[in-house]
Order: sequence, then structure tokens, then C-alpha cells
Amino acid sequence: MQISRGTGRPLLAQLLVLVAGLAAVAAPARAQLRLDITEGVNDAVPVAVVPFGGQAEGASTDIASVVAGDLRLSGRFAPLDRQDMVTRPTSGGEIRFEDWRLLKSDYIVVGRVDGGGTAVGFELFNVQTGQQLLAQRVPTAGQSLRAVAHHISDLVFERLTGIRGAFSTRIAYISVEGKPPAQRYRLVVADADGFNPRTVAESNDPLMSPAWSPDGQSLAYVSFETKASAIYVQRLATGERRRVSARAGINGAPEFSPDGTRLAITLSRDGNLDIYVLDLTTQALTRITSDEAIDTEAAWAPDGKTLYFTSDRAGNAQVYRVSLADTSNVQRVTYTNGYNARPRLSPDGAALALVTLDRGYRIALMDLKSRNLRMLTNGRQDESPSFAPNGAVIIYATQDRGPGSLAMVSSDGRYQERLSSDRGHVREPAWSPYPPR
Repeated sequence: MQISRGTGRPLLAQLLVLVAGLAAVAAPARAQLRLDITEGVNDAVPVAVVPFGGQAEGASTDIASVVAGDLRLSGRFAPLDRQDMVTRPTSGGEIRFEDWRLLKSDYIVVGRVDGGGTAVGFELFNVQTGQQLLAQRVPTAGQSLRAVAHHISDLVFERLTGIRGAFSTRIAYISVEGKPPAQRYRLVVADADGFNPRTVAESNDPLMSPAWSPDGQSLAYVSFETKASAIYVQRLATGERRRVSARAGINGAPEFSPDGTRLAITLSRDGNLDIYVLDLTTQALTRITSDEAIDTEAAWAPDGKTLYFTSDRAGNAQVYRVSLADTSNVQRVTYTNGYNARPRLSPDGAALALVTLDRGYRIALMDLKSRNLRMLTNGRQDESPSFAPNGAVIIYATQDRGPGSLAMVSSDGRYQERLSSDRGHVREPAWSPYPPR
């Protein structure tokens, strides 16, 4: 079975490794991802994030350091190094704006942790004009200081760009340690910057295809713990899970509908791989495709009425779409290059991230209106793109430089960074939706 009859690359390289996992209540993961910037933005906006008052520098959770790291992670900002800060104001009244103008900072963030640790107050200023742009007090009750810092980053990012920040969201990915036949697979959830990894499921057999529920409270994934493929949905807070599909043959590629009531899945009930929609409440199963080709990797359009998927019905892997209201009308979407697969819709539904063959397997972005395809990465084996919920960044897996790692690229391709693990391989990332407000 080949993804492209012309290229020889397995079409279902992930599905054919069908997975298993002994799911467990969240436990600490062993390895934390390390961030390495591989391509920066020349015109990134200079910003100073001054160490917050009420905290010792080098504290376990240095709020200003987390905020600066988040802003740098976005690719749009260049935080000032602390060693270059001539003063350490913690409120707007202490800022000498002329000092920060000399340091070429356009904006400055200052703040303080309340004496009792019940809240963190911060202010954002335009250095050139001295205008206060933002001033808020964020309660700490029920959340860690790191979570508070991410929230502050979201607020600052949105105020300066007009785009909602995504630093308080999470990523899920698969971690693999060891060598066959003694490998250990883990399904891990971490903060968007790779910190605070938590193991959700683990097994001596492969795990794959994590997919977030739209409320960010559950993950669907594929497991082979009974030596037959099955799809599970697991609640993250409790570890409770249920098996939702264990039909004969392949059960794979789960993807939640936008309302969270259904899963698009790939089944081989008649010996051929096709797309189905599973109602999670009633277990009713609706067949969407019935072509003799391989149909897999379904992704929902934001309106929940259309599915995009990978198929080799034209002789090689290409992206197609089908309306759930008329499943007989399947339309081809991609024509550029001889291989296009793993489609994922941008949050606004205007663009499609996918894997394309262009001097290697690379991540590309297709504008669905113009059909223009723009290369975002230049790796030889990049795969599994997933949008941040604000659409500004795409996370993906890569094996371009040794062991598998994760990487991020801005949706305009101008900024790239790598999230590497100091132990084992990491792959199949999925970016969570926004947490409920």
C-alpha cells in the first residue's frame, strides 16, 4: 500500500504502524522539549520585559522570563537581554522612558507580584510616547505562576498585534524512547512552549494520532493494546477513557468535529480504507467515501459541514473535499506537485496546511480562494502540521536533522524554531484549542 504509486512513500505510514497504549492518569513525563530558534525575523519588534517585583531573579517561575520567552516564540518580537537593562522599574511611575529609548525598545512591560502572592499586576507602555497601553491585575488563585505568565503574554500579544495570543494553550505529541523491540511510547501533553510535559498514555507498542476535543478537555488517539487497532477518547483531568471504535480491520486517524459530538475516522471494514463519521453519543456510523482508493486523514472545516482528506484515487496522494450533505460529490483540491497529504484547516477556514513533495517532504500553506501553494519549510521529511488556535503558527514534526523532533513555523514562513527532546524521538504534534474563557 503506497501513498503515491509514483513516489513509493507509504501512504499510510502512520496508519500501518497501528498503535497501542496503556492509558494512565497523567504522570510526569521524563523529557522536556528544548527550544532552538532556527530562523528569526529581521524586523521583529524590540520589547523590554523587566523582571517583576516581588520575585527573586532566578526563581523557579520567573514571570518576566516566561513572558519574554513567549513573545520571542511568536517570532514577532525581540525581547531585550536583561544584562542590557540599566534599571529595573516595577511600575509605570518608575520608568525613565528616555533610558529605554536609548536601548531602542519600542515597548516595555513592568509588573509586580503582590506580597501575598494572590495576584500579579502588570503594565504595558509605548516607549516612544510614554502612553500606557495596558494595565491589569491577574489573580493567581487556582493556577500556577507560569500559567499567569502565559496569560499576561496573551494579553500583551493581543494588544500589540490585534491577534489573540495562544501561549496559554497546549500541545500533544508522541514521544518514543529506546530501540526495537524495546521501545517505549508516550502520549504527552505540554504547554505551548514545551514546558510542563505530562504523560497521558504510555505503552511498549506504538501510539499515534492524538486529536484534541474542541473544549480542550479530552484527546482521541489510536491504540493497539489488544493486538487489534482501536480508537479511544480520554479525559485529561481524570484519565478516564472509553473505547469508541474497535471495528474489524483498521481503526485510525480520529479527528473531532467542531462541536465535539462526532469523530471523523478511517476504517477498513470492507478491506479498503475509507472515511467515516462516528456519532460519539449514539455510536451511529456514517460512511463518507466509498472509492476503491485509499481515503484517510480527514480534517473538518470550521463549519462542521465539509471534510478534507487525503486520497490516492488520482494515482498519487492528493487532497480532496466532500460535503457531508452530498457525499457523492467529491472535489479534488490540490494539483501542484505529485504528492499532497495530511490536510489541516486554518482556524478561519481560509487556508490549508499540508505535506507536499518539493525537493523533500515539506510543509506548505494553500490559500483556498486563490489555490496558491506557498512553501513554509525546507526540510527533507516534515510532516503532521497542526495550526495554533489563532492561526499564526503551525507546529509540525521533522526528521530533517537526526532524531525526530517538533518544529514551529509562522504561517507566513518568516520565523522557524525547533522543539527538540534530549531523550528519544518526538512526533505527531497536535495543538490544542483555546481554553474556555
